[in-house]
Amino acid sequence: MCTVKRIKIRGYAILLLLFQMGLLFGQNPIILSPSTAQHIFKTAEIYYIEDNSNTLSFEEIRSPENAQRFKPNERYYPKNFNRSSTYWFRVRMHFDQPISRDRVMELFDQTADRVEAFIPDGTGGFVHYQTGASIDFENRQFMHKNFDFLIPALEKGTYDVYFKIRSRQMVNVILVYRTLDRFVHYTLTEYFTFGLFYGMIILFSFNNLLMYFAVRRRQYLYYVLYILCVGFYEMSSDGVAFQYLWPGNPWFNQYATAVFVCFVSVFALLFTKSLLHVKQKEPRLNQLLNGVIILRILFFIYCLGFNQDWFIYKFVEIVPLSAAFFTGIWLWKKNYRPARYFVLAYAFLFLGFVLKVIYVLGYARFLPSSIGHYSITFGFVLEMTFLSFAIGDQVRLLKNKKERAQERAIEQMRINEKLQEMHNRDLERKVRERTLEVMQKSKELVEKSEIISDQNRELKEMNSLLWAQSEEINRINQLLAKDNKNLQTNIKRMTDDRVLSKEMNFEEFCIQYPDKEACYKILSELKWKKEYHCIKCGYDKYCAGKTPYSRRCTKCTYEESVLNNTIFENVRIPINKAFYLVYLVHFHQGNISSYKLAQKLEIRQSTCWNYGSKVKNLLTSNSKTRKKNEKSGWTKLVLNKLDRLT
Repeated sequence: MCTVKRIKIRGYAILLLLFQMGLLFGQNPIILSPSTAQHIFKTAEIYYIEDNSNTLSFEEIRSPENAQRFKPNERYYPKNFNRSSTYWFRVRMHFDQPISRDRVMELFDQTADRVEAFIPDGTGGFVHYQTGASIDFENRQFMHKNFDFLIPALEKGTYDVYFKIRSRQMVNVILVYRTLDRFVHYTLTEYFTFGLFYGMIILFSFNNLLMYFAVRRRQYLYYVLYILCVGFYEMSSDGVAFQYLWPGNPWFNQYATAVFVCFVSVFALLFTKSLLHVKQKEPRLNQLLNGVIILRILFFIYCLGFNQDWFIYKFVEIVPLSAAFFTGIWLWKKNYRPARYFVLAYAFLFLGFVLKVIYVLGYARFLPSSIGHYSITFGFVLEMTFLSFAIGDQVRLLKNKKERAQERAIEQMRINEKLQEMHNRDLERKVRERTLEVMQKSKELVEKSEIISDQNRELKEMNSLLWAQSEEINRINQLLAKDNKNLQTNIKRMTDDRVLSKEMNFEEFCIQYPDKEACYKILSELKWKKEYHCIKCGYDKYCAGKTPYSRRCTKCTYEESVLNNTIFENVRIPINKAFYLVYLVHFHQGNISSYKLAQKLEIRQSTCWNYGSKVKNLLTSNSKTRKKNEKSGWTKLVLNKLDRLT
């Protein structure tokens, strides 16, 4: 009984072991012979496992419990759909004969951040390689844009090769087995093709840059910037830029493709606007293109500053591409001829973009891998070629338009010459007719000139007589002016005498002192009758001041008012009434009441009393100091300064 149980247990153990070995060896190996130059692994030829914890080591991956977790790839090429996980890939190769050390394993996608390869060394161990887009380019085993790993010399047998990939971007895991001869031939061909492509870009850029400096049209500058950005985008996506331009800056290599593809979209739309004159021909389409440019830039800024994972969504470039494509089609329908080549160029680019998307998604198995992988590059080449045709077509149209304008100008010049000849003939005829008329009139003028000369002689005689009469009149006028001056002097003297002898009312007083201007003039004559001396520095030279009849010293610039140091300084009543008040006080020798002054001047009695009392005091002090028989008029008082008049 025990023997039967032991046999059953051993049977179950053998079955379990066979099951595990079946799981372990369930992946069919790819048979490779020494004559196999190249083999691309696809679909179920690649097994993978997703490490969500990102902690599994190579030894743990090879353990039996993890080995059975590997599952076959169901797509044409595997991808890292969960970009936060680490993916392990395994390919199984069987060599029916020993191979020498002239084989490589290559990973096409250059955007993977970190790639580790575990290649069997033929002694049961593995050679570990580590590289990636986030590591300096100089650390690679082969100085090539792709990730290449050398396979050591191996004996006949079956070998597993492991790849560990982790990347923030979605990676298209294309694994290729190649001989070194095939690798060198493929590399030289590829780099030669790159040289032709980038050479075309440089040639197109240089040619259009010269055109820009020649004609200063912005469309050439936008085209140069566009194709340069296309070149940098292709170099970044192909890994050539990381190899030659910034090999020591892997941090920039992570963003280079996103940066340049944004510039490609922006400058493509600017070039579209400039080449097709969208602003003048279709203002609404121009606003649409401006909106797309702004949205594309905002999307780039958001991805750069907030969510860099969105950089992988390169399908958004279909929006600016479609906007430019639609603009070209619309203007072509509007019979704008340069748009035809523009539409054809963008049709090729659009087709290349669609093929690239289909190829990346794994639905283009019917296409050769070179066409699918470089479809956008081919599209750019055709687009640049036909855009050059569009620019040339526009230049040709402008040239034809200019030639037609020149022909019209030449024809107009011929018409103008004929008109000029006709006009000259008419002018000659009119000149002849006019000359005859002038000759006839000149005879008449000669006759009239003789008559005028006779009249001139008579006028000269009359002028001489009038001159004698005018001299006599001037002499009489001088005598009259002298008499008038004496008369005015007598009138003034009589008026002054009247003022001194008889009291005048305010209306009569205002005839002599009508306004502020007349009062200021009399004050200036009284104050500076003898000479002027500055009261501040004593200088005797002056000029007119800002206020009427004031004087400013030309040395110290002190300005002295005409009221300064007079009886009217700081006066607060009209100056002509102040004159009249002084006159009344002087005329009555101080024997006039403030009530009477207020009645005559029509001002407040308190003001008349205050001002009149000060004038009376000044009049009394002057009478004491005045010599006997010395005449004193009321105007003598004005140069005596009171403390303040209210």
